[in-house]
Amino acid sequence: MLLLALLALVGVMLGLVLTAGVAEADRTSLTGVPEAYRPWVIRAAGECREPGLTPALLAAQLSEESGFRVDARSSAGAEGPAQFMPGTWATWGRDDDHSGSASPYDVGDAVMAQGRYMCSLLGQAVSSGFADDPRRLALAGFNAGWAAVEGSRGVPPYAETRRYVADIMGNLSRFQAGDSMSPITGTGIGPEAVRRAATQLGVPYSYGGGSPAGPSRGHCDGVGGYRDGQCLADTTVGWDCSALVQYAYWPARRLPRTAAEQYSATADRAVAQAALQAGDLLFWRHSDGHIYHVALYLGDGQMISAPKTGDVVKVARVGDMPAADFAGATRP
Repeated sequence: MLLLALLALVGVMLGLVLTAGVAEADRTSLTGVPEAYRPWVIRAAGECREPGLTPALLAAQLSEESGFRVDARSSAGAEGPAQFMPGTWATWGRDDDHSGSASPYDVGDAVMAQGRYMCSLLGQAVSSGFADDPRRLALAGFNAGWAAVEGSRGVPPYAETRRYVADIMGNLSRFQAGDSMSPITGTGIGPEAVRRAATQLGVPYSYGGGSPAGPSRGHCDGVGGYRDGQCLADTTVGWDCSALVQYAYWPARRLPRTAAEQYSATADRAVAQAALQAGDLLFWRHSDGHIYHVALYLGDGQMISAPKTGDVVKVARVGDMPAADFAGATRP
């Protein structure tokens, strides 16, 4: 009985690790921020169950809001490094650093409040079903208020808000540690497809989700879309692997929807591994021949991939996939 109890405890703990939402590397990978901010940014991201809230996103937002200035204050009355208005601070601010008071000018208090607020906004963005990256919608809500996002069913048409969202999304790579993404060079539909796919980095995987119009809720079909027996795809706005590829190439190449169909449509333009270029499609198949995954080649052995339920669109090494399953590469 004791052995069974111990095994059950190990299983529960392993389940907690596996259901963390985002790989630990994504939750601790951070560079380019002042040391006083680093532990708080990592902690704030780690306490949110929304996979889109990474340390890099919080850091890029802090950089945009205040340039990491503790004493920042705007003409409109926004305060501290995360630029909270007093009314919003009253809702989200707490004494996270245990200094005896909650202050928007304390790094710990400000960053943790920013994380809570952004986590809530991401949850609303995912639940909204609006056809846009949930991170963009959450950032727009932080800047203009969620009511403005709901009213526009997307990022509202305010010049300041659109610049704010574009600046933060464009600066994510500055703060993402680990294997840096290979630069996307060259012109033509292949490099352009990779650039378009790269705008979706960090968006959740959703089985059956995504279309040429953008990320969307997916579906569970008895096989895919589940994690730990729970259907996640029905409530997750995001991408599966082939939808991301279809979106990346649309409308220059109107690829079909599934990985198997994309392989059939491009198999006559096979590419040797030694000749791979940015934008080439990489395919993997099961032993029965069924194509189960597709990704976009980036360069230097890297790819942009929407891998599986519970993960996010990310840059990965081609070698991370089983070599025995590699079906080949094609050029759309």
